[in-house]
Amino acid sequence: MLATNQFRNGNHIEVDGTVFKILEFQHVKPGKGGAFVRTRLRRASDGAVIDRTFRAGEKFRSVRAENRRMQFLYRDGTDAHFMDTQTYDQLSIPESTIADALRFMKESEEVEVLYIDDKPADVQLPSAIDLTVSDTQPGLRGDTVSGGGTKPAVLETGTRIQVPLFVNVGDAVRVDTRSGEYVSRA
Repeated sequence: MLATNQFRNGNHIEVDGTVFKILEFQHVKPGKGGAFVRTRLRRASDGAVIDRTFRAGEKFRSVRAENRRMQFLYRDGTDAHFMDTQTYDQLSIPESTIADALRFMKESEEVEVLYIDDKPADVQLPSAIDLTVSDTQPGLRGDTVSGGGTKPAVLETGTRIQVPLFVNVGDAVRVDTRSGEYVSRA
């Protein structure tokens, strides 16, 4: 069991049968009344962020979370298939549970798979990733960085993003995996 005074950022806890990751917490001792803990939690199943307040001393079941290095093999329309790089065991995760991460994953790329209570739950990607532009309208003479404006582009993973006018097919671009936005040329 994990009490509120043992909370740490990044810990996983189970609240009412749902697994959450603690993003931030704050112990509050008001002048009148009992102490409490304000938390910001991310639901492991879908990534939704919520704010919850708990009484000081409340206990929760601690959840064992572990990252394992895996190679993304392929997706078949319903599941995404991975291979453990240590044991060569293969596993599949439903595409619907990791849809956001799949937008930026290339086949045969190594990623961190988050296991919660020995079950695969999520894929951890770096905050920014480099991908190649596979389709966009050609850049025109005079399209510069300071010229402003964007155009749609399709990346090698099939994801559509907005890029500056000077980006052409074959260019490598850096994309923020949290927001899905263009960051810079790679």
